[in-house]
Amino acid sequence: MDLVAGRVWADERRPIRHLDPVLLLTTMLLAVAGLFLVYSATNRSLRTLHLDPGTFVKKQFTALVLGFVMLIVVATFDYRFYKVYAGFIYAATIVALVLVRTPLGSSPSGAQRWFTFGGFQLTPSEFAKIALAVMVAAVLSEIRTVEPTLTDVLRVTLIGMVPMGLVFIQPDIGTTIVLVAIVVGILVVAGTRAKHLAVLAITALLLLFGAFQLNVIKGYQLDRIRAFLDSSNDTQGMNYNRNQAEIAIGSGGLVGQGYLNGRLTNLDFVPEQHTDFIFTVAGEEFGFVGAAFILALFAILMWRAIRISFLSKDAFGTYLAAGIAALFAIQMFVNVGMVIGIMPITGIPLPFVSYGGSSMLADFIAVGLLLNIHMRRFT
Repeated sequence: MDLVAGRVWADERRPIRHLDPVLLLTTMLLAVAGLFLVYSATNRSLRTLHLDPGTFVKKQFTALVLGFVMLIVVATFDYRFYKVYAGFIYAATIVALVLVRTPLGSSPSGAQRWFTFGGFQLTPSEFAKIALAVMVAAVLSEIRTVEPTLTDVLRVTLIGMVPMGLVFIQPDIGTTIVLVAIVVGILVVAGTRAKHLAVLAITALLLLFGAFQLNVIKGYQLDRIRAFLDSSNDTQGMNYNRNQAEIAIGSGGLVGQGYLNGRLTNLDFVPEQHTDFIFTVAGEEFGFVGAAFILALFAILMWRAIRISFLSKDAFGTYLAAGIAALFAIQMFVNVGMVIGIMPITGIPLPFVSYGGSSMLADFIAVGLLLNIHMRRFT
């Protein structure tokens, strides 16, 4: 009897038996919804140019499949394995961020943040989000005090400032914001004192002020901020994207104009509607109901990530899950916020939904880590 009971107990502890089906299903629903929205946003313009209307969606589907494979690979190895090699992962990411600023990187749209391989682009800053979350979680999980000391906070801040600085000068303010949110999110969950977080905030403001003074922030980025704060002074037309996005969202009404029937979507009135402004397609073609469905899926995604953080039996798992939750939360909030006019335009993709192979791969890796933590909470 003891032998049988032991076998049952061991079987119950097998990681695959503790897979989070809700998280996995939610992730796939968002990714599949993104395929439909990307096709709707691009097929008409591609037909006009006499190109394959499925060009973008085929690339996105390829990224989805590769991302799912990466999810399986990441979830296969015990997540504590990544803690052991956190330093190597972090260092490799820093090297990639440095190399992308050399002639090895490309800048097709003015910002040098991609490696180009044939018809595909790889964006190292997308993977820097995961690497930073792993590194910060690994460092904070090793402290022996009840809460992080000021020294711990400063050490983590310095770790975060390296990729933040390299991403900021690409320039990519949007991803920099995400990296900041990851560090702050993990520090909060680790129990950092409010006064230490205040010191961190003051330091960030001083650095931002210095960036303005040294003209590190590009002119068009300043114009976007000024236009957001005071639309009456929008002399450069920086609010055009936001205005068109709001019109598209509003024209969808309750149930939308129907799939592939969005007038503003089909006429390309909304710039970058397959990437940063993909949420406008959902709002125009599926209305409030469709937009609410997308947001509900993200709410479930956040819930499962936070739940996994609480369920983890070790500090590394708790902090890593919290960092990933912060990663998804800030991207969703800023992306949807800029579409509906409550946030300045910063170029942050909507996870799993926006077109982009690198972001898709990074998002699936993040979910793979969440599944990993959840499956091994009893081992």
